Amino acid sequence: MLKVTNLSVSLDGEAIFENINFEIKKGENLAIIGPNGSGKTVLLKTLLGFFPYEGEIKWAENARIGYVPQKIEADRHLPIDLENLINAKAAVLGLEKSGVKTVIESAKITEKILKTPIGHLSGGQFQRALIAFALLGRPTIMLLDEPTASIDQLGEEQIYELINELQEKYGITIILVSHDLSVVYRYATKVLCLNKTGICFGPPESALTPEVFKKLYGEKHKYVHHHESHA
Repeated sequence: MLKVTNLSVSLDGEAIFENINFEIKKGENLAIIGPNGSGKTVLLKTLLGFFPYEGEIKWAENARIGYVPQKIEADRHLPIDLENLINAKAAVLGLEKSGVKTVIESAKITEKILKTPIGHLSGGQFQRALIAFALLGRPTIMLLDEPTASIDQLGEEQIYELINELQEKYGITIILVSHDLSVVYRYATKVLCLNKTGICFGPPESALTPEVFKKLYGEKHKYVHHHESHA
């Protein structure tokens, strides 16, 4: 679905990351981890074409991309509800009502949430809304930037379960930025460790070693094998 070769990005004269290499096949789940400021969000936005880069980004010919940002601030006085927003995008894409209904049901959006003004949705409801919005047009690959960053622990679990269900139901390829290693071990087929450059890439069980964590987070990071703990 995607192959990235020697990817480097500099913004305002500052190198964000250099010589990133990875690939992901259809139906896989790639988790991107790393400390704050390591370039994770910039990497996603570069894949989406937002930033200039050096190197090569090669998408599959049939790739249809959905994007779920980390957070969007919605004005509480904005006079539109989620149904208005979804219908507007569906109209632009020329989607039939049946397709829109399927997306709403797949994202587990209730009638109450549909009719709620955008600015009044809770964190968890808003993330479901963003996922539903990204599903319109039947993407073959979805990029999610810390989709549970502003949600409580119960909401986090529900969102990650939803993402996993959607992946299994539709065969969607997932690229997910996350700080939660338990999520990485549970759902990811591959992990990309990023800290200004590529530190590791491969299955989590073999790629995430004590040496890798030391390079990512420094001496103070305590490594515990995931069979003992997901911390």
